This record gives sequence, C-alpha cells and structure tokens, in this order.
Amino acid sequence: MTFYPTDRLALFIDGANLYSAAKAMGFDIDYRKLLEEFRKRGVLIRAYYYTALVEQEEYSPIRPLVDWLDYNGYRLVTKAAREYTDSQGRKRWRGDMDVEIAVDMMEMAASADHLVLFSGDGDFRCLVEAVQRKGARVTVVSTVKSQPPMASDDLRRQADNFVDLADLADIIGRPSRLPRFIQESRAAERDHAEDSEADAEV
Repeated sequence: MTFYPTDRLALFIDGANLYSAAKAMGFDIDYRKLLEEFRKRGVLIRAYYYTALVEQEEYSPIRPLVDWLDYNGYRLVTKAAREYTDSQGRKRWRGDMDVEIAVDMMEMAASADHLVLFSGDGDFRCLVEAVQRKGARVTVVSTVKSQPPMASDDLRRQADNFVDLADLADIIGRPSRLPRFIQESRAAERDHAEDSEADAEV
C-alpha cells in the first residue's frame, strides 16, 4: 500500500461485502487492529462502517459488533433491511448501502487526501473516478483470491491502488470462530492422531 505520513485518510467499509470477502479467505476481521493499522499509515480522520439491520429481530448477531464499533472509533451508518422472498419462496433480507457510501465519499473527498474503500463492488467504479477528479487518491481493499473473485476488474483498474485482503490477513485478521461441535471434532481428531502416533512408536 502506498501511503504518506501526512495523508489525511478516510476509511469506507461496506460491512456485508468485507464480511463475505474475509469469510471466503477463512478469517475474521479484527476491527481494533484494522483501525490501529491505518492510524500508523497516515492521519486517520474518519472510519465509516456501513450495514443494514433487521429491526424486527429480537436478537441480531451483528448487533454486538455494531455496538462495539460505535464506541471504538468508527462512524456507524445503518438503515433498516428490507424483506423479500427469493425464487424458492424463502424469506430474505436486502440492505444496499451504495448510496450512503457514495454520498460520504464525495463529501470527504474535499477534506481527505486518500480514501480507502473496503469493497469489491463494480458499481463503485464511477464513484471512484468522480472522487479522483476531485483530487483524492483511492485504494480499494477486496480480494481476487477467492472463488469466484470478490473484486470487480473494472474497480481494480480504476483505483489508484488495489490491496488484496488476503495480504492483510496476518495484520488485521484473526482465525474464524468455528462452531463448537466442529472445534470439538477437530480436537478429537488431533487426539486420535497423537494416540495413533504413540502406539506406532511402541
């Protein structure tokens, strides 16, 4: 990544997109480490996190993360997810945050030197081009190492820099939290393998 110590930085994190990319890479994002890393790379003036929330649910698995981010240096931008029915008749939720991200990036281009977009969505290509015309540099963080790739080729070409999320795994990542039954199963497999090795030595 090309950053200068005097760069005024702003981060724009498409929560759902980043979650999917990290999941495809097999790790979880440590948002404390992410903030610390970019504070080292310049003058961080704002870190936005965008996500849609299902308001009717008594408990949302994303709510603890959203609350933590809100108290720990991130500017939360949320809206209610819309319910729809897919082609199989299953209830699904949709919450597109593209407009909110576009508005904030255009506004911040006037006061930031370097904008970092955590999304591979090709719909942002025109936005990146518009921000660049205002004089800001843009780095896109996503991945092409997943199957299929999460980052649009058009977006990668438009950005001043592209950083593959896989290359940041050791810096801002932590191992994925597996369900307990999988953890226990893997532990049992390791124990069995160690017992087998001990028997073989005898």
